[in-house]
Amino acid sequence: MEQALAVIEQIIEDHKVISQRFQAAEQIANDTEALAGFDKAKEAFVPGRLAPQPGLQELQASLAKIEQGLHRHFHLEETSLSGVVGKYGDEEIKSDLRSLLLEHNDLRNRLAHSKKHVAELVEGNLSRHLWEASAHDMRAYFSHTRKLLEAHAEIERELLHKLLNRLKKET
Repeated sequence: MEQALAVIEQIIEDHKVISQRFQAAEQIANDTEALAGFDKAKEAFVPGRLAPQPGLQELQASLAKIEQGLHRHFHLEETSLSGVVGKYGDEEIKSDLRSLLLEHNDLRNRLAHSKKHVAELVEGNLSRHLWEASAHDMRAYFSHTRKLLEAHAEIERELLHKLLNRLKKET
């Protein structure tokens, strides 16, 4: 049970620490940091600015960091947290975790779509009109992905606290 508590407390602590370091894109390590990364990435590139290439390159780098951080964080939840919930969670907690894990696939797919979209803009094979329309669409997509990620992280925090309280009552 101590190991289960340690896993939950580690994930909760990740959320607290990371929310304090919102602007550090280099330290993207979980959902909360990824939110900051999306904001930074979106602001690095604004359609209509002169010389968009540096912003697009920064955007690609930010997306790579976000992907790496989310991969690590999701892996921790899908392995260690799943084991803890399977052993100590009630049916409601298990159901909540299954829903969160399904959202991981959606968030991964949205990130992959964003990376592909940025790559198309970097190639520069679109007419200026189509390029700018595509760039604006991409920024809107980023904003929506960030909102989804933020909602996901909040539900996740609630689940973790519910599970932690349950385990503490049992000890």
